[in-house]
Amino acid sequence: MDRPGDPDGARLLDETLADTVRRTGASAGALYLLDEATGVLAMTALCGVPLEVAWPWQRVPLNAPVPVSDAVRENRLVWVGSQNDMARTYPRAAASLPYRFALAAAPLPGRDRCRGAFFLLWPASHPAEASRRERGHIASAARRMARALDEVTVPIPLPDRPRLVPIASAAASHGDRPSRAAADYVERLPEGALGMDLEGRITFLTAEAASLLGLEAGRLLGTRPWQSLPWLDDTVAEDCYRTAVISRDPVAFTSLRPPSTWLRFQLYPDASGISVRITRADATAQDRPPAASTRPAPSTPSSTAQAGRLYQLVHLAAALTETVAVRDVVELVADQVLPAFGADGLVLSVADAGRLKITGHHGYDQETIDRLDGLPLDTNLTPAGQALAEGVPSFFADRDEMARRHPGAPRISGKQAWAFLPLIVSGRPVGCCILSYERPHEFSADERAVLTSLAGLIAQALDRARLYDAARDLAHGLQQALLPHRLPVLPGLDTAARYLPASHGMDIGGDFYDVIRLDGTTAAAVIGDVQGHSAAAAALMGQVRTAIHATAGGPPGQVLARTNRVLTDLETDLLVSCTYAHIDLARQEVLLASAGHPPPLLHRPGRQAHPVELDPGPLLGIDPGLSYPVTALPLSPGATLAFYTDGLVEAPGADPDRVTGDLAVHLAEHDGQDLDRLIDTLLHRARPTAHYTDDIAVLLLRTTARPG
Repeated sequence: MDRPGDPDGARLLDETLADTVRRTGASAGALYLLDEATGVLAMTALCGVPLEVAWPWQRVPLNAPVPVSDAVRENRLVWVGSQNDMARTYPRAAASLPYRFALAAAPLPGRDRCRGAFFLLWPASHPAEASRRERGHIASAARRMARALDEVTVPIPLPDRPRLVPIASAAASHGDRPSRAAADYVERLPEGALGMDLEGRITFLTAEAASLLGLEAGRLLGTRPWQSLPWLDDTVAEDCYRTAVISRDPVAFTSLRPPSTWLRFQLYPDASGISVRITRADATAQDRPPAASTRPAPSTPSSTAQAGRLYQLVHLAAALTETVAVRDVVELVADQVLPAFGADGLVLSVADAGRLKITGHHGYDQETIDRLDGLPLDTNLTPAGQALAEGVPSFFADRDEMARRHPGAPRISGKQAWAFLPLIVSGRPVGCCILSYERPHEFSADERAVLTSLAGLIAQALDRARLYDAARDLAHGLQQALLPHRLPVLPGLDTAARYLPASHGMDIGGDFYDVIRLDGTTAAAVIGDVQGHSAAAAALMGQVRTAIHATAGGPPGQVLARTNRVLTDLETDLLVSCTYAHIDLARQEVLLASAGHPPPLLHRPGRQAHPVELDPGPLLGIDPGLSYPVTALPLSPGATLAFYTDGLVEAPGADPDRVTGDLAVHLAEHDGQDLDRLIDTLLHRARPTAHYTDDIAVLLLRTTARPG
């Protein structure tokens, strides 16, 4: 396991997480740190549940619809009080965690940016609302963790696997071994008694339990029942264990020990482990529900429990349905499919003009990728061509097996085992997904079946994503053509602008800006926002800009009124907000008119920055006869006007007035900074995670002393 660069900082984080779990009465918790370079939240510490239960959530994209991502993006405590709340608000998470529990996710508010988040799980018996005491402990823990992260001198690297943190303190856990008297008492009972830790391993069992299970104690201790007892290798047994661990609910099931002995298992969980009572079910057959009965399993246990594989497939299937772009598919396969199957390498390619073009890879050097990129669909160098032609996956457990069929393939890379998964939709080849291993790997029948099913889901997601990317590129090109390529140069006026699309979507919207040179001393500036994030919004934005250009130079109220009439004549369903400014450098004055748009910020040297007090008119496109009031302001040299669209200050869980006030203070503090750098700092101040739920346009103007 990777260790952090600052062990003291990591130790403090672990202790704070475990202490918070204890103080709040939670059953489990996990800590996530934000990798800003990739926009991924990485689980760095886990307590209270086994790693294999939490594996789907080890790396969570910041834009994923899950509680910890929402907590970071929206900078708020996320509370999920029940399974129904989870299914309604986070259906993907609910699909792979179909258990009863309550959950809280809290952000870590660092000194200058959000550093990550942590979540807590409570048993199913927890009330639907968090108590004031619990919320206080959560807020205090978030501040302590964030402060620890701010104070570390060496950055804490993100581990490949989270650290497993014990909940109990050393003093509390000391002496867990049962006393002789207690052991003798349990041994005298006419039923089997068995203890398991939260990882599912047997830590204690009586002689009667070993007798009922049909295996000596030495061969059971330290193992998981469904691994050491083939007849318990069933989805019901493991699912009951998962229910006990996550929900802390007592649960019971029956299972047939071949050839004819029915046994009843009753599981009683708490924070330290699970107590299991084992009895012969035939003595109380009337109490045994038929639905809970398990069927005999194959004679050899599978390498991975069936319930775990089922939830893996459900989770991955749900995640693939939410991928949008091709890069999303590549990242999901690399982040979640590879760890799920223990693979080390990935090559994902698409069929394009008779060749396999690589769209993403992981675990390969660039030279190897260059050799594989662009192979013809019928290539015989690797099994990819044959797999695509036949539509059947190919599995190679070692290099010798590969070399017998494709002699040149093993020499391409140092990999030792491969799975070639053809990606086919309705008989049409979409591409090929290659999973590879650093060591020989035997593919069980279970793994082959799941990977084959998964290949169909990846194919559909990849095909859908390619269509989306094509449409997005077309729309993005349209929008870039409509926005100004550069702003005009005007002596006495510095300008800078930025447009950022929403982080999730088609990278296109209706936000726009422009600066129009009127003559040597006057200019017009405009910023606006068309409703929607579509090609229609971008097209309408272009029409609005054209109308403003045609009327620019007139009084601001007339410019907006005429643009409004043009918009209503178009009979569009979309409305537009807009602010228009007429800047007269000779008179050191600016005239402003607004159509329902956020007012700009104004900063004069030596004074506080503040939002301009405008008398706004209605949105454009409502009524052709509307008028728009004009506001006049002095604009001395050194004054800065910051225009922006509402995406900069409006975010779920944030107060727009507070964010606007914070930006005004920041604008004053960075007086004199280069305008392009000032835009960067304003964006980072308002949205420290660099993920935007809405389009953002920012236009900065600063008056300077005119030359001569």
